[in-house]
Amino acid sequence: MSERWPVELRLKKAEKLLEVAFDDGTRFRLPAEYLRVESPSAEVQGHGPGQKQLVAGRAEVGIIAVEPVGNYAVRLVFDDLHDTGIYSWTYLFELGREQEKRWAAYLAALKAAGLSREPQRRQGDR
Repeated sequence: MSERWPVELRLKKAEKLLEVAFDDGTRFRLPAEYLRVESPSAEVQGHGPGQKQLVAGRAEVGIIAVEPVGNYAVRLVFDDLHDTGIYSWTYLFELGREQEKRWAAYLAALKAAGLSREPQRRQGDR
């Protein structure tokens, strides 16, 4: 696969998503929750094959900042304060292309683990 180059990145805070358009005309609308649970950070992906962590309770997460990293990636800052993943253009394209398959696998993994997309509420929260 040749390198895809983004021509537009647009953070839609109210919709909690990142729109990405690539130079080949491909466009993706990537929800913040999806980007958060698929973060390329070691905290989520682990340090080797088979170490990926299942991140639950992020249905309401948003993105508060998109920061450039050189000319090859962005760092996303989520409102749960996760900010360690570097999203390369290649990884963003992969996330867009595989969104349906990855999301279905995530939902199945949550169900199998008895976990939820909904955040846990603290005592007294409504």
